[in-house]
Amino acid sequence: MTHVGSSLVDPYSAIAASAAALYGPLHGGANEAVIRMLEKIGKVENVPSFIEDVKARKTLLFGFGHRVYRETDPRSKVIRRVADEVFETVGRDPLIDIAIALHEAASKDEYFVSRKLYPNVDFWSGLIYKAMGFPLDFFPGMLAF
Repeated sequence: MTHVGSSLVDPYSAIAASAAALYGPLHGGANEAVIRMLEKIGKVENVPSFIEDVKARKTLLFGFGHRVYRETDPRSKVIRRVADEVFETVGRDPLIDIAIALHEAASKDEYFVSRKLYPNVDFWSGLIYKAMGFPLDFFPGMLAF
């Protein structure tokens, strides 16, 4: 919003532009893309073949790496603990088991380690939003608030 606003557009245009910037799997829609990816994996047993497909560039891995945090996203450790608290309250989503298996497999694989691809905040936040009952379409807007 700041960049668009600095061009002296009206406030409505600046807000619309910032909302549009949130859309898409590389920013505000990243946690939605993670949920869709975990649903596509389907079950823990499918994680190894998914990992191989990512390495073969047959599919994309969402929720890992960050353009600013080159080592690890410090927010991911905090939100991971929050996720556990949310699941204790509202129940455990089966996708969390797939997410944990994916995290563990990637953290032990030289391909991901050498590229410094660690879970970011989006990897866990979508699971929290889903557990709280928010529809996937709401996820980009949740980032704005």
